[in-house]
Amino acid sequence: MPRTRTCSFCGKEIPHGQGLLYVQRAGNVLHFCSNKCKRSSLDFKRDPKKLKYTTKYEKKIL
Repeated sequence: MPRTRTCSFCGKEIPHGQGLLYVQRAGNVLHFCSNKCKRSSLDFKRDPKKLKYTTKYEKKIL
């Protein structure tokens, strides 16, 4: 049975056969569910804790 993976940026489950696989020069393997997550992580260097669509989002309590 194929494994499901989790997105390295947003934490969403990725079904088998979908998503993007990115291998860094150091050998780290990153899995992304969409091009949006890949660009946010690698190109724009955004913090997933600050974006509402991620599971890693932290609400600020005042």
